[in-house]
Amino acid sequence: MIIAVASGKGGTGKTTISTNLALSLTDQVQLLDCDVEEPNAHLFIKPEILEKHTVTIPVPQIDRAICTLCGKCAKICAYNAIAIIAKQAMVFPELCHSCGACKYFCPAGAIKEVNHEVGFTELGSKNNIQFIHGQLNVGKAIAIPVIKAVKNHIDKTKTVIIDAPPGTTCPTIEAIKGSNFCLLVTEPTPFGLNDLILSVATLKKINIPYGVIINRSNLGDNSTEQYCNQEDIPILMRIKFDKKIAAAYSNGTPLINIYPEYRQHFGDLLKKIKTIVETP
Repeated sequence: MIIAVASGKGGTGKTTISTNLALSLTDQVQLLDCDVEEPNAHLFIKPEILEKHTVTIPVPQIDRAICTLCGKCAKICAYNAIAIIAKQAMVFPELCHSCGACKYFCPAGAIKEVNHEVGFTELGSKNNIQFIHGQLNVGKAIAIPVIKAVKNHIDKTKTVIIDAPPGTTCPTIEAIKGSNFCLLVTEPTPFGLNDLILSVATLKKINIPYGVIINRSNLGDNSTEQYCNQEDIPILMRIKFDKKIAAAYSNGTPLINIYPEYRQHFGDLLKKIKTIVETP
């Protein structure tokens, strides 16, 4: 089973849920940190890193000896990754989306594609957990190739937990698509509710079943609860705000190490998810 853990906004506790769920299970688990712009699940899992792989994307390289400066490549590029400046064709790899249109339409055949490094993946382990995460290089704007590289390691014979990027953007959708279920982590605040509504709309579009976890449930108001009840969205867990939990988080200490009873709560959470997924 593949379970994505997502949130409409950052800071709701998404990584807290994904790491503690992984640590609470006794069967073979994969934890994939696909929040590649700011991965931090490793701070809680503390895996032994065994492998590191570079992630590259194909970007155009122009042979100036052949290029006629016709400008067709610049016109066809929707992302302005190529420009004709001062009688010279210039490539901006940071803007390239690797669509290949410039190479395909170049009438002179002056364009070939070369590998351009955008990030890396690391693989490791901790007890029964296989850990994989990705890191987008500083200054790079396109996270999806790194997310895909992380997801290439999915082993469907294990319980797979994906820590997705926050929001409802393309990287988030790339991380959660193909999952059997999505846990939406929210908080009982106006901002939390607004972004939860956006996340629910997104999951409806891509047809993935979902449920909600309300973090810091004793703060804010009950509007999030009311929304979930009105929309018939299952609330699968509530975690109250606790200074001990916050202090532990800041030190990279899992919740279940502070309150061992939560290990059972997270085990029950998995049972609830399986029931929802297996119910026709």
